[in-house]
Amino acid sequence: MEENTPVRYSDEELAEFKELIEKKIAEARAGLEVYMDACNNAGNDTVDTSPTFKVLEEGSQVLAKEENAQQAARLYKYIQNLEAALLRIENKTYGICRETGKLIPKERLRSVPHATLSIEAKLNHKK
Repeated sequence: MEENTPVRYSDEELAEFKELIEKKIAEARAGLEVYMDACNNAGNDTVDTSPTFKVLEEGSQVLAKEENAQQAARLYKYIQNLEAALLRIENKTYGICRETGKLIPKERLRSVPHATLSIEAKLNHKK
């Protein structure tokens, strides 16, 4: 390892990442709430009781509900990953690749703030 290579991000840089992650958590929670509401409130009205369209309508409602549930599950996992990133910030281990021990570039962390692998390590996983 080079002598000038930092072993971790500075407190100022960690604060910048913390702000970014907290913003993304807030956005994801708002989106999760929308999907949860859509899952819980889909199709409880009696506006159209025509038997001709009822079967098709119920099928599309089930499909939409499943898609909403999948999106909600993805967002929930994303929020968990972001919260884990906040813990790494508190522990001052944020931004360190769990495989190589090198710093993950800031550009990658700004794009994927919950990343725990550098691009190099991620590409090695796919081989």
